[in-house]
Amino acid sequence: MAKKDYTNWDRNELINEIERLRKRKKYGLVWEDKLEDVAEQCKKELPVLEEIRSREIITDSDKPVNLLIEGDNYHALSVLNYTHKGRIDFIYIDPPYNTGNKTWKYNNNYVDEEDPYRHSLWVSFIQKRLKLAKSLLKKKGVICVTIDNYELHNLRHLMGDVFPDKEIIITVIEHNHRGRAKNNFALTHEYALWAVNKGEDIITKKNEISEDIRRNLRRTGQGSRRHESPTLFYGIEVNNKTFKIVSATEPIPEGEPLPKSKNKNTEFVFPIDGNGIERRWYYGSKTMLSEAKAGHVYAKVIKNKIEIHYWKPGKPVRRKSVWVGSKYDGSTYGSELLTEIIGENDFPFPKSIYAADECIEAGTDNKNAVILDFFAGSGTTAHAVLEMNKKDGGSRKFILCTNNENGICDEILYPRIANVIKGYKYKGKRKEELLNFKLSITSLDKVNDVLENIAEISEENKDSNQYKKIIKNIEDNSVKVFGEKYIDGKMEGLGGNLKYFKTSFVPADPTDKNKTLLTQKATEMLCVKEDTFKKVKSNAQYKIFRNKNQYTGIIFDHQAIDDFKEEIAKMDGKFSVYVFSLGDDTFDEEFEDMMKKVKLSPIPEAILRVYRRIFK
Repeated sequence: MAKKDYTNWDRNELINEIERLRKRKKYGLVWEDKLEDVAEQCKKELPVLEEIRSREIITDSDKPVNLLIEGDNYHALSVLNYTHKGRIDFIYIDPPYNTGNKTWKYNNNYVDEEDPYRHSLWVSFIQKRLKLAKSLLKKKGVICVTIDNYELHNLRHLMGDVFPDKEIIITVIEHNHRGRAKNNFALTHEYALWAVNKGEDIITKKNEISEDIRRNLRRTGQGSRRHESPTLFYGIEVNNKTFKIVSATEPIPEGEPLPKSKNKNTEFVFPIDGNGIERRWYYGSKTMLSEAKAGHVYAKVIKNKIEIHYWKPGKPVRRKSVWVGSKYDGSTYGSELLTEIIGENDFPFPKSIYAADECIEAGTDNKNAVILDFFAGSGTTAHAVLEMNKKDGGSRKFILCTNNENGICDEILYPRIANVIKGYKYKGKRKEELLNFKLSITSLDKVNDVLENIAEISEENKDSNQYKKIIKNIEDNSVKVFGEKYIDGKMEGLGGNLKYFKTSFVPADPTDKNKTLLTQKATEMLCVKEDTFKKVKSNAQYKIFRNKNQYTGIIFDHQAIDDFKEEIAKMDGKFSVYVFSLGDDTFDEEFEDMMKKVKLSPIPEAILRVYRRIFK
């Protein structure tokens, strides 16, 4: 962008410019903002949705309906600001990395490394979309953005600016363990930047459970001496034949002799270590007896001496900031998987489905979550959501936004989703993980149990012949057992439903004619907003749609209100009713006798209010 020429500016203009520059941020991200054609277009034309019925996929009407919106994501996000404000649980995006290799366009021109403003262009591009996405998140909603070195620091500052009420957390994902050839280092990683509410513990724990704690009930280390917690020094009575814990004494004051059991079959055990140092127990006597009854505190013989130990079950593991493992590999679980599903293709660097899966799991544990990806790429996010629903019976929904540049939607994204939902031809091997045992020093005492488990898996498979082969590996510091199948025919589909939309436009000039046109074109937007896609009745005056929980009514001619009311009186359930009005009239009086049944909104004014806010 050329420098400003102040030659012909008058005195007042120069003073105003100086004041503007003086007020400019002194610290933070500063860039040369540039108008973007798709944003400027919205000042003249307003985006709407048009359904492409030929691309609808319905496998089970009781399952949630997922959305694919083809068009520039700026326009798609603008529509979603009306249909989904405050309704998105998790946003996961993988925007262009701005490597300078002509991988993305700004105003229909590829941006290369010779462009001196390529970083400013990228920041302008992302900022506009993050601002639109911000209002879509629920109060506890999370957004995750993956990126590499080129724009990491700019993105970090930008997210802090757009989400000032959120903490920005950076995690590292090793997505290419082979390394990408570069000077000095072979790059193996990328970054994920998370925006989460400040002061809240929102990121979920991992599904895996931490190792059980098994150790001596006698404390050691700092604060473990008898005099530091006198009430935790007492005797535990143990049967010296069955090693069952029988009872406990009261706390024993210092200076008093230690009691001896009067029963020849029992003896007292005190928290005195091998060096004769008096220490204390972890638990008070009441808790100890309760835990002993539950089997969590027990006696065992070590070197001919009775010791008291305790067991605590493991807890869900907090996620770490560095993700390493073969499942994040973008080659095996990205490129190769994509080729398996749709055949040979030239899509560059698809994400590992397991990386997307874990990001979604980390961002929300809601099985009914709505997940948005407005840089949909090859459709990894959609695939991950469908896999998760299949695995745990969830009802998560995805919304994907993408353009069709270079045929990406027609040739990559839509075919992948269609094949994953309905199934696809496949000939080859498929592995399923049957056991994953994390190796560590403390877990070695369970190795016999693991070996027995592996033997059981092998024996069970001999009877069921479910898998052609049982494979045992040590990888990622774990003992893993896989069942391998040979498939010659069709890979089973995951099921699910999809509605396909394209962005379209109506004139922005708020004439009566254009308001009427916007109302006529808003049907799909209203169905998306209400999640009601099944048509009940449709004529020139009004339309009615439903899902299993509610109805949506759209009245285009207010003179048809009586006919509409007569029709819905026959139906049980709640109605969201949208009535065409050139102003802001919701026709409350006409529906006064039905106010418990209907919720009224004017159109197109309800839509125009949103667009006035974001296109001002």
